[in-house]
Amino acid sequence: MAHVATAEAHAEHDAHHHGPQGILKYIWSTDHKMIAMQYLFTGMFMGLIGGLMAYVFRMQLAFPGLPVPGFGLVSPGEYNALVTNHGTIMIFWVAMPVLIAAFGNFLIPLMIGADDMVFPRINRLSYQIFFISAVVILLSLVVEGGGFGGAWTAYPPLSAESQYNLTRLGASLWVLAVALEFVAFLLGGINFITTLMNSRAPGMKAYDIPLVCWMIVIASILFMLSVGPLIAGAVMLFFDQTLGTGFYDPTRGGDPILWQHLFWFFGHPEVYVVLLPAIGIVIEIVATFARKKLFGYKIMLFTAVATGVLSFFVWAHHQFIAGIDPRMANVFTVTTLLISVPIAELLFVIIATLYGGSIRLTTPMLWALAFVAEFLIGGVTGIFLGASGSDVYLHDTYFVLAHFHYTFFPIAIIGTFAAITFWFPKMFGRMMNETLGKIHFWGTIIPFNMIFIPLFVLGLGGQHRRIYNFQNFPELAAMQPIRVLATLSLVVMLLFQIPFFVNFVRSLRRGEKAGRNPWHSNTLEWTTESPPPHGNWPPDQMPVVYRGPYEYAHPDREEDYWPQNLPA
Repeated sequence: MAHVATAEAHAEHDAHHHGPQGILKYIWSTDHKMIAMQYLFTGMFMGLIGGLMAYVFRMQLAFPGLPVPGFGLVSPGEYNALVTNHGTIMIFWVAMPVLIAAFGNFLIPLMIGADDMVFPRINRLSYQIFFISAVVILLSLVVEGGGFGGAWTAYPPLSAESQYNLTRLGASLWVLAVALEFVAFLLGGINFITTLMNSRAPGMKAYDIPLVCWMIVIASILFMLSVGPLIAGAVMLFFDQTLGTGFYDPTRGGDPILWQHLFWFFGHPEVYVVLLPAIGIVIEIVATFARKKLFGYKIMLFTAVATGVLSFFVWAHHQFIAGIDPRMANVFTVTTLLISVPIAELLFVIIATLYGGSIRLTTPMLWALAFVAEFLIGGVTGIFLGASGSDVYLHDTYFVLAHFHYTFFPIAIIGTFAAITFWFPKMFGRMMNETLGKIHFWGTIIPFNMIFIPLFVLGLGGQHRRIYNFQNFPELAAMQPIRVLATLSLVVMLLFQIPFFVNFVRSLRRGEKAGRNPWHSNTLEWTTESPPPHGNWPPDQMPVVYRGPYEYAHPDREEDYWPQNLPA
């Protein structure tokens, strides 16, 4: 009788959560997998827009005053809007929706043996609000005056006064879009945290949870704890723009530095909000393709928590030249150097897992290894910026820009491609083409380094990051060949995204059928069908967990993997 009651309860659950059929199931579904796809495809679309923006403004930098193929002449205002919205979109509408929302939605219920999120309707609402925010940010580009051009950090008074940014409507829509996006991710974070804590499969203890799930939940907690001051700051900025208040106007008792504190108190934890899920993705891939138990599960988990705590004490290293007390600059120099310790520890645990492993260089594994290599460059170059003495010279130069991209490109782009190529078989039931995958990998990684290593040279030469035409500065114009090299490398990298989209679309239709567990992995998502059905497993076959997620090459097993749901 209990079995029948359970089956009836799950049937009622399915009818309640997954009711819409036909076209409505793509719009109105509460199925966590469908919402994950919505986030994924929206993020990929916004990534294309952000990439095209980079193409246009880099062409202006390399060939100033000439029409950009496919765009035309770039005015100074358009240049500012392109640079501003490229940064905004790639962080808030690509990195966060793909790494946190898409893969958080897809993986957490599947990896912990749940049939869906705890709050499926809130989950649907989070995507709907996010979609509205994406529409608003795109609309801000085409209103009268054009898109907001006050830089993605939106420092007042440039962002607060329309006579300075010349984009009254665009600036206000930009702030509104960011605020809506924050609301969407607060709702999503509630679901991730509650689901992980309350819906785990029988037998799954805290240290049996795959680390990518822990990383997404820790990132959601960081986001919730850090975003409040920025939401308050954004409301004040919106009031300054629209109601004539003076929160950031020193002539009326306001303080423009207040915005910098509010923004960076969120802005630096935000780096770790997207970094931790990317590291979690890399951990899953490395353990799978090294065929070796993860080196130091608890070390990784506790180090991630320590990273999150420390991330709240480093924000003012962005403000070393903003007029803060030099004694406080010393404090933030120390905390900035301290936070490099747990990050290095996370990376070295990944390297230790590789040591002695039976490594398979599949496309996902190549992306995972590239993440480690490229992010290390970002970490090492960040030390120069975390020291207040050297930051005085390097601040706001292209050295900062290159460092930032050596941290964020591995997170947002390399991490995304690693995740897509690894979980594509589970998402869509078919394998991606390995040859096309490796062409895309090398065609992305090599040009990426040829874009940003030259920018370190430009930054050390004193090139400021927000200049529309370097021909106006004779001492900087001599470095034009380096700008041309970086721009042509970007064009090559963008062209090599075509094999990825060809591979993606072709594999959806004609890829080799994947089966349940093509990678011979241990975690629970690989125990159900590919793609998973509504409810993820039949009601009478919900998984039970017997061990941790990384038992590879176990001496008691002939096979080199040991799925979590197999009894001893």
